Amino acid sequence: MSLPKSDLTKQADGRTTMELGPVLPKTADVRDGHLFIGGVDMVELAREQGTALYVFDEADLRDRMRQYRESFAANYPNAGVLYASKAFLNKEVLRIANEEGMFLDVSGGGELACAQAVGFPMERVFMHGNYKTEAELREAISAGVGRIVLDTRLELARVSRIAGELGVVQKVLMRITPGVEADTHEYIKTGCEDSKFGFTMLDDFAFKCVGDVLGTPNVDLVGFHCHIGSQIFALHSFVEAVQVMAKFVARVRDEYGLYVEDLDMGGGLGVAYLADDKPSSIAEFAECTANAVMEASLEYGLPLPRLLVEPGRSLVANAGVTLYTVGVMKTLPNIRKYVAIDGGMSDNVRTALYHADYEATIANKADQPRTEIVTLCGKHCESGDAVVLDGSLQHADLDDIVCVFATGAYCYTMSSTYNGQPHPAIVFVRDGQARVVTRRETYEDLMARDV
Repeated sequence: MSLPKSDLTKQADGRTTMELGPVLPKTADVRDGHLFIGGVDMVELAREQGTALYVFDEADLRDRMRQYRESFAANYPNAGVLYASKAFLNKEVLRIANEEGMFLDVSGGGELACAQAVGFPMERVFMHGNYKTEAELREAISAGVGRIVLDTRLELARVSRIAGELGVVQKVLMRITPGVEADTHEYIKTGCEDSKFGFTMLDDFAFKCVGDVLGTPNVDLVGFHCHIGSQIFALHSFVEAVQVMAKFVARVRDEYGLYVEDLDMGGGLGVAYLADDKPSSIAEFAECTANAVMEASLEYGLPLPRLLVEPGRSLVANAGVTLYTVGVMKTLPNIRKYVAIDGGMSDNVRTALYHADYEATIANKADQPRTEIVTLCGKHCESGDAVVLDGSLQHADLDDIVCVFATGAYCYTMSSTYNGQPHPAIVFVRDGQARVVTRRETYEDLMARDV
């Protein structure tokens, strides 16, 4: 249960900020009792655009992308940062990722199509997924994606056949399951042996499959990929994964004579969802990962590969917030106080799925103490429909505007139209300007595909 938070802090630049630490978007401040992000009044924005409403701090988003690129460039001679589009995807965020020099991780035909729609350079696109359909593989190879990350021998055969039909040699990585148990929720662990992802290292299966890939026509094995999970605070998990992968790469060199070009260590850096969370910084993650790869390469006598990482959550989670309007309050004495909002599990299913935690504030009372413990519940026909469970909030009144922080990752991309709820609009704010980058879905949109 969150404790009430009430203090405001006056910054050196004159801004007044809430004591919510790294949870807040970088430009968040309080003016005359109202929450501002990107120089835009969240209360006025909610009244103008309606709620529920996703809002992103564009300056924050761009800054995080630059931090990743610059931090890895400062610690490693040849590195690339892929934006994991599954965390948050629309055309505008991909335009920004391209402008900021990012590579791109896509996990299906729809994500690839979005990248194509904005002219994202295909040579900087990596195609992921434990089961890419025949159609998706053909789309990716035809588009000229830079890498396809193989998950199975069945997929290897499909890529080989399709590439042969198209008259190309497709560069591929093999996804290896390193057996590293990251300290995170079981649903977002991906590097342990019991995983649907990648080639398992049990019984030397992955090592034997390297020979299969090298002996298959129309593919060029240029490296290896691993991903141990998401929302990871303990950097030592990444160091352990690097050690496992470096030892594997050294065996591949010794047995097959293959010197790999790419080593993709995936993503997974955790973010702050609560004020007391203390995740490692982007700079710390970059230094730790880069040093681990350089040290392991020296230990095993390997030439330095191109080091790739795939952040998603740590780029967009804290840059995004969701705005709601309070519609109902219900107090059950000695049990719980419910504050119902005009959204819920349709726009943020993470609380229902993972029992996720969030911080919230009333945007029109941002200078008031959050002295009540409430459950911020949604409007859907499910008892488990809640966004914040027993969290701190100011005293709520009808029509107050509630802002839930750190909702930039895995909220929009996992959203639904349950109970016929249209998807919210998405607004980017920067330098006092707000622009709609994805319009609100309409009832007509909901029925447009019915025949």
